Amino acid sequence: MSTDHHPPKERTAMSEMTIEAVRPTTESMTSMTPSIDEPPVQLRLANVSKTYSPKDGKVLDGIDLDIARGELVSLLGPSGCGKSTLLRMVAGFIKPDEGRIEIAGANITRVPTHRRNIGIVHQSHALWPHMTVAENVAFGLEMRKVRRNERERLVSEMLEVVGLGGFDRRLPPELSGGQQQRVALARALVIEPQVLLLDEPLSSLDANLRVYLREEIRRIQRELGVTTIFVTHDREEAMAVSDRIVLLQHGNIAQEGSATDLYRHPDSLFIMAFTGALVSFDGVVEHGDVRVDVGHFGLAAAASVPVAHGDAVVVAMRPEDIGVASSDAYDTVDALRFGGTLDDVAFLGTSVEARVTLSTGQRIEMRLHPRDLSTLPPVGNAIDLQVDASHLHVFAA
Repeated sequence: MSTDHHPPKERTAMSEMTIEAVRPTTESMTSMTPSIDEPPVQLRLANVSKTYSPKDGKVLDGIDLDIARGELVSLLGPSGCGKSTLLRMVAGFIKPDEGRIEIAGANITRVPTHRRNIGIVHQSHALWPHMTVAENVAFGLEMRKVRRNERERLVSEMLEVVGLGGFDRRLPPELSGGQQQRVALARALVIEPQVLLLDEPLSSLDANLRVYLREEIRRIQRELGVTTIFVTHDREEAMAVSDRIVLLQHGNIAQEGSATDLYRHPDSLFIMAFTGALVSFDGVVEHGDVRVDVGHFGLAAAASVPVAHGDAVVVAMRPEDIGVASSDAYDTVDALRFGGTLDDVAFLGTSVEARVTLSTGQRIEMRLHPRDLSTLPPVGNAIDLQVDASHLHVFAA
């Protein structure tokens, strides 16, 4: 762990740390549970835009987003799409060029970071290495002038919530990476923020620990009911923890909705590709049919975007929606049928992956349930495949 942190008294260097949301004049803490007269929208971004360099265009372009009390929303997207800029604006590190940011109905657009009731957890744990776990967690409470006995009680309770009861006297270097990140989470939550910001908090951890901690984050977030923004580039991470996913592309919201919405009902080829594996064919619309090199199907039965006769299109499908044509489950009239040669099969326990070379020379991958393994012919033999049209997505080319 990096040890280049400044001691607590050097407050000016702390704008990037978890306890940015301190208000020294506060005598007591506001409960995370909102009062009944608070608006249901906890965080609102209205027409928020940001440009760093005119030649590069807008990093964020008129973002409108409402996040409800207690909701966990993930900002997902490729590098440079604007998700980190959006989070840093909510934190107060960056000011928008246009637009308005509200928390619980109050305009905080120009409110400095240290006067926003926000907790932040970064990718780097940003813990004071010379301070105990309890002292790290309590730091924001100290800045808020919370009495010592109350401070100790709140720290003890929060350490229990994050599964670190009994670790209060440990120093950060004595903890694992996952434990350090839970200390950072406890420090962000103990001040009872109106909004919790998680800036790729799991990206520096190994795969198994990431899965465990994302489950812990979700459990803790639900238990406390804190409104949360989770920034990640990992689609599985976003799908696992989110009430709603906001997928950004070129500074705009490309689509928002549940994990199921984005995966099963993508609005564009980009969204479909970003949210999971796919197989695609180029095609054209002809009198209500969609024709691709390997076959055709009825457009009316497809899960498609509006296209017209003569339009060039891309037809996309998920690997798990491709089945063996002889299977009763796929024996429907409205379907795309095509054939090829079975190249290889991999049994993965919970699924079976099969690779097929089509008559066009294109190589595709399909994913089957283990019980369907017996429907596959021997490797090297011909195989007939079928995709129900309702699982086919037709996008304008």
